[in-house]
Parts: sequence; structure tokens; C-alpha cells
Amino acid sequence: MFQIVELEDVIRIPPNKFGKPLDEIALEILKARYESTISPELGYVILVKDVSVGSVGKILPGDAGTYHKVKFSILSFYPKIQEVVEGEIVEITDFGAFVRVGPVDALLHLSQITDDFLTSDVKQGMILASKSKRTLRIGSKVRVRITAVSLGRGTAIGKIGVTSRQPFLGALEWIEEDLKKASKVVEVEKKEK
Repeated sequence: MFQIVELEDVIRIPPNKFGKPLDEIALEILKARYESTISPELGYVILVKDVSVGSVGKILPGDAGTYHKVKFSILSFYPKIQEVVEGEIVEITDFGAFVRVGPVDALLHLSQITDDFLTSDVKQGMILASKSKRTLRIGSKVRVRITAVSLGRGTAIGKIGVTSRQPFLGALEWIEEDLKKASKVVEVEKKEK
């Protein structure tokens, strides 16, 4: 889930930045500190915005820089277990597919795609179901449920696991087919009554 989070912090303005607008310097420092990082509390931090800097700073003995309180907002992506998300297949491997979900790729393991027997063809960039003949290809749009989330710290890559082995999950064209079948069954049941 994407979210905007309000934060407060203290930043150090180095002496070589004195004379420049505080908001610009603070934004530069906060972007370097927060953007493109991962934390268990915030998730994947994408963007820092709306910076407000206290105009009065503190000077510490032995340090030529000034320390200022800042309030700012971040845009982050925090994946939640059981959340249903849509994404695009970006890579096919021998063991499954990677789905781009927000700013990160989640693993859709072969065992989590469907109940059918699957074969993975990495060279062709596709996964084929033997009975239903349904396929997943690079570029396929899918709806999946998040089943596992492991967020590291700093710039370490987090891991997300997803499944499509539930009704109305999987490739969007599969879902449309299932909805058409379900509506036909409902129509037949109405006629029988």
C-alpha cells in the first residue's frame, strides 16, 4: 500500500552550505538520507516532500555545522500481508515469475500460480499450464495476494512473496474468463428456478 507519512528529524547543515536557502539544503540532505531506502517501520521510501525547517539551529562545541529540526513527508510503499495487489510479470525463471508490485519485484513461485501442472520456459519467457493451457508471459498483468514480507534495513533488498492460487486471482484475462463462466452459471440457475 502506498502511503504518505509525516516525520520529524534533526539534520546537520555543514558550513559549506551556509548562505543557501534552508529548505533546499534540508530537502537535499533528507533525500540522501531517506530516499531509496527500506525500513521495517516505513517500508520502501520513494520520495521526500513538503520539508519545513526550523530557522533557528543549534551549534555544538567542536562542530562548525548547525543542527535544525525538520518536519517533512515521505511517500512510501509498505506491503501488507493478505493485501491484494495488481502488477506486471517482469521476469520468468525456472522456479516461477517476478511480479512488479509498486517499486519492488515480488516472487510468484510455480507452486503458488495455480493447481495445474506448470512448465517454465525461460527462453520463451513464459509459464504454461498443462491442462488448462493458460499461460503467463513477461508483460502479463496479474492480480495476486501478498503472503510474505521481509523488509531489511537501509538499501538492502526486501523480499515479498505472492500467490495467485485463490479464486479471482492470477492473470487478468484468467479472471475475466472465470467471471464469464460464473455469470453463465448464475443465469442457468435463475432459468431453472
